[in-house]
Amino acid sequence: MDLVTFRSAVLVILFITFCVMVFWAWSPKRKQEFEEAANLAVEDDLPNTESEETQP
Repeated sequence: MDLVTFRSAVLVILFITFCVMVFWAWSPKRKQEFEEAANLAVEDDLPNTESEETQP
């Protein structure tokens, strides 16, 4: 196996890996998971601190 054949094989493997990753990212099954991840920054998950401040 010469260097050109090896480089060609690596190129084909990387291209297939790229195609699989694109298909995975755009899969309809992943839409809900990605929407939840996109909304993490805007969700208000902080606990209510007002009730803690009013207790002696």
